[in-house]
Amino acid sequence: MVPAEDGETTNSDALLRPPEQGHGADPGLTKTRRRQGSPARKLAQTRKIKDKKDFKETENPEEAARRHKEQELKPLYKELLYTVAHRHGKPATKEIHTDDQLYHYIQQAFNMTDEEHKSLLRKVQETQSPAYGLMVTVKEAKGILGKDISGFSDPYCILTILHNEKEKSTRKAMAKAKKAVVKDAASEKEIFQTDIKKQTLNPKWDETFVLEFEDMADASLHVEMWDKDEELSLVQKLEDIRSNLHGLARMIKDAKKEKGEDDFLGRIVLKLENLHCIEDRWYTLEPCTETYPDRGKCHLQLKFIHKERDETLSAGRSAYVNYCGILQQFVQAYISKQQGNGSWKGDLCEEGTALLEFYATQNDLSPFLQDLGKWVAYSKLYQSLEVDSTVLFQQLTSIEYHWDQQELPYQQTQELGDSLHGFLQYGLCLVAKYRDIFLPKPTSTPRLQTLLRVMVQICKTRAFQKLNPAQFELHVEVTDAVKTGTKEWFNIKKGLHQPMTKDLSEIVSALSKLITEVKEDIRISKDMWNRVFVSAVQLDVFTVVYQILDSLLAVEMRETLAQVEKQMEQSLANSLFPVYLSLQDIHKEKAFLQKRTNLLQLTNFHECFREALPYWLNKAFSTTMERVEKAVEVDKLQPLQGGSVPIKHSSSAVDLAACLQPIAKLWDQLAWPDPEEGFMLMVKLTEDMCKISSTYCQMLKQRVKKLSETSDPGSAINMLCVVVNDLEHLRSVLTKLPGQLNWAGLRERTRLVITDTQFQNTLPSQLQHTQAALTREIRSAMETLGRQLNTDIEAYVRNMATRHRLPSKSTEDAVVPLMRYLEKELQYMNENLVQENFNGLLTPLWNSSLKILHQVSTQEGGNLVYFQRLDHTLQCLEQCFHADGNGLPLETLHTEEYKVVRAHLTQNALNSRQLIEKFLERKVYQQKVVSGDKYGAVTLITCYK
Repeated sequence: MVPAEDGETTNSDALLRPPEQGHGADPGLTKTRRRQGSPARKLAQTRKIKDKKDFKETENPEEAARRHKEQELKPLYKELLYTVAHRHGKPATKEIHTDDQLYHYIQQAFNMTDEEHKSLLRKVQETQSPAYGLMVTVKEAKGILGKDISGFSDPYCILTILHNEKEKSTRKAMAKAKKAVVKDAASEKEIFQTDIKKQTLNPKWDETFVLEFEDMADASLHVEMWDKDEELSLVQKLEDIRSNLHGLARMIKDAKKEKGEDDFLGRIVLKLENLHCIEDRWYTLEPCTETYPDRGKCHLQLKFIHKERDETLSAGRSAYVNYCGILQQFVQAYISKQQGNGSWKGDLCEEGTALLEFYATQNDLSPFLQDLGKWVAYSKLYQSLEVDSTVLFQQLTSIEYHWDQQELPYQQTQELGDSLHGFLQYGLCLVAKYRDIFLPKPTSTPRLQTLLRVMVQICKTRAFQKLNPAQFELHVEVTDAVKTGTKEWFNIKKGLHQPMTKDLSEIVSALSKLITEVKEDIRISKDMWNRVFVSAVQLDVFTVVYQILDSLLAVEMRETLAQVEKQMEQSLANSLFPVYLSLQDIHKEKAFLQKRTNLLQLTNFHECFREALPYWLNKAFSTTMERVEKAVEVDKLQPLQGGSVPIKHSSSAVDLAACLQPIAKLWDQLAWPDPEEGFMLMVKLTEDMCKISSTYCQMLKQRVKKLSETSDPGSAINMLCVVVNDLEHLRSVLTKLPGQLNWAGLRERTRLVITDTQFQNTLPSQLQHTQAALTREIRSAMETLGRQLNTDIEAYVRNMATRHRLPSKSTEDAVVPLMRYLEKELQYMNENLVQENFNGLLTPLWNSSLKILHQVSTQEGGNLVYFQRLDHTLQCLEQCFHADGNGLPLETLHTEEYKVVRAHLTQNALNSRQLIEKFLERKVYQQKVVSGDKYGAVTLITCYK
């Protein structure tokens, strides 16, 4: 109950309460939280909260709306009709509205029927008309004339309202021309006079007068400024003459005046019909003659008011209370028409603005009371309608400006304190429920930020500091609200995900869903809400939320996992893995905490999952093994096609690399913090991957054997090439394993618990053993390919060097079949084998070719053509395997066996003359290099025939 200004008590809360709940806020938040420990508890201790009467929940809504209309809306409606009927002056709006336009707007805003409007208008027309008045405040003047000897004046003002007829009659009645008409205008009660300000050219009065009038037609406000003429002593006059040379002339002029006659300084004449409801400006003082045209300016504040007003319109409610109710009704009507266009930003249509101005001026409501009324109305509307927080911020700024300018009445002072206090309570309730009210969207975060800024501004205002003297720290209260709201949010989510039965899988599933909700909330708090709270109230809300949820989640997790202890099985362990991963993600967010008051309870959460860890490893191994088996089962052992770079391995090799990645990823996901247990975990993972690789080799061999049974020899060789490439690809994958699993980082973590010898004898040795097995398999496959090629090379060589075919072809033509075969086969191998395997095939194939040539050359007694063909074959093979530097290097080709074969074939491929020439060349060379002995030398001439 808010007492009115004249001592009556009116139900202001009922007047400001909307008839039905709006869409802008949570209805549950309008109730004051009274439980122990709520954020508003300390605030509630600073001021006694007035009880509010709420309608009973069982009341008929239609009856409540009817009663609200009769008791609250119709009295306000009559006040507005009365205001329109007796309005004077122009509003500040751009457009001037007729009475019918204003009546229509009021009817729409208050949702009145035509019958109700006519009935209420008829009642208003039967009421007593008000006494009209023009409130004039003479603020100050500047630059006026100096009429005294000293060069200053003793100015004062006289004010009255004159009609044209009265002014004319007054002028005719005057015996001689006067400079002004106010002094002789009428009786003294119609004229008002300010105080006299001594010796100044810039007087300040700040005096207010109310001038009554009945009709403003042809009426004018007259303000005349005069200099008071008072006699001075002879000593004073002589002193003025000495200090001012112009004083003598002034003195002579004063001597010609009648004794006691005042000097005219200027006047202001304003027609009432040209004035606005409120005028506040500087007016130029006009002269009556052109002697002194520049007479300065005077600051006047004008306002059309009702000195007396019918008190039966609103059952004795104060004008301030009515203003608040009218304002709220106009805002509700405006917002209802703007539905879907966002929150209300303080705008009203021109009719509403004009009516509020008329009502405020007629009832002489000060700007401070108007701003207070707007704050009270808007702060209450904020709790039920979609009102932009910036509107509240603007009103707080205005109240802060007026606080030192004007003193509020006691009742309004109390109401301001209660309103500020109540809004802080409501704001803290919103802060506690910010997750549900301000959704994490770009359009919602500014609303929360502005609300927090309004709360900060409330605490900074001198009004709140004076009216709420108890200690109140907004930062602490907001922190408590966030903590309380976070606990409530967690308990609500926990209830929503409560399992319906006691089945362990459902219990774990409920925990997983709850942890997922918590993880998302922590992420949003870090990425979005933290910026809002830090910028507004310097609160690191992420740290506050994280620590609360860390504590609550730790208790919930331990209670849940205690139920599954000693009952672990594979399916249950599988459902626990997402729980572990979510907790891992939450734990990683601790790196963004600004400060920690104590140790986080989820720090060692991994200890609760030791029982499930072996099941996770087994699941990863079995799943990977199944995928590898399926990959080999559908593999056709054909190179993959497509892409700019040809892929020489088959689909199963690609699938295997992809299948091994999840095991490596499992290591990253687990991120097991205990170093010794982490080492054992790595040993197990490495062992599993090596076992999968070895199994893959065996499955490939079985697969190629199975496919070769129904394939021709050429296709079998093709599949064998693909198998070799698959194994080489697997070896490259295993080679990268230490880097992918970060063995170096593990080595650093375990340096204090695992020796270097133990580390090297475990992890690297496992990998090396598997790689060695792969190398042997590759070598075995290459030998298989080489044996087939060696057989064909030997057949070509023997066929080429057969004795009965010697005369049939030339030496060059005889080698062509072998070289074509090699060119074809080596080109195929180069295209279908990876470079490492192709190079590994060339070297043993070259060595085998040398052995074949050596065996053929020694097994059959040959003639000259026979050895010439073999020698030419060796040269062609050398060129083929060297391939102009693209194949085997010469150092690899020129082995000792090559040198022996080459010498043997070269010597046997020469004819007798060539042999004699070679022999003689050697002898001649020996003669040149061998020196003679002491017995001399004998030269022999021989002849061979």
